[in-house]
Amino acid sequence: MVRAGRQARREALVGAAQRAMLEHGADAKLVHVAEAAGLTSGAVLYHFPDVQALLLEANRAGMERFYDHRVAALAELDDPAEKLVATVRSGLPVDGDDASVRLLCELGGAAGRQPVYAALLTSLYDRQVAMYEVVLAQGVARGIFTLTDDARTIARNLVALEDAYGYRIVARHPSIDSETAAELILAVARVATGHPLPTSSTTSDPASAEGEPVS
Repeated sequence: MVRAGRQARREALVGAAQRAMLEHGADAKLVHVAEAAGLTSGAVLYHFPDVQALLLEANRAGMERFYDHRVAALAELDDPAEKLVATVRSGLPVDGDDASVRLLCELGGAAGRQPVYAALLTSLYDRQVAMYEVVLAQGVARGIFTLTDDARTIARNLVALEDAYGYRIVARHPSIDSETAAELILAVARVATGHPLPTSSTTSDPASAEGEPVS
């Protein structure tokens, strides 16, 4: 029971750190985390003696949705075409208030000042590229996809489009929402794979990439 309570408090502090970064930027300080948690700075340090470690943990938690959760969900699908559509959809913000994507945007802005954030974002990008590569390779192996370029090049471009349109959505571009962005990316994917991929609106998103509010 004691261990469970301690873990719950640590998870609550991770959520508070995420909220602090959304409000004050990726360079949020201990005092900002304490304020978001409704605690004293000393109480925060009791559970996380190194506040930088807390901020890194908060960032890693926010990134799980865009790799770990997607990979686990895609394992439930068999058809590579359905996998590709689901992968595209689950990589986009739900809307402009999507906290996880807003947090990633904050990290991107701080990456030039914080090498550790740059490393985290680079790792996430590379893992997402590898995730797409696997789906594309599966489609080729089954004779479903005929790629116009090597799988890595296509995968890199698809992830880059995710990032670009994701930013536009959280920046509240008036004509680009999640569904529109998904169709724009899929238009590129159809050309790249030679496959008439189903529209995103008719394919369920196994990852249920909800823009869950940062707790």
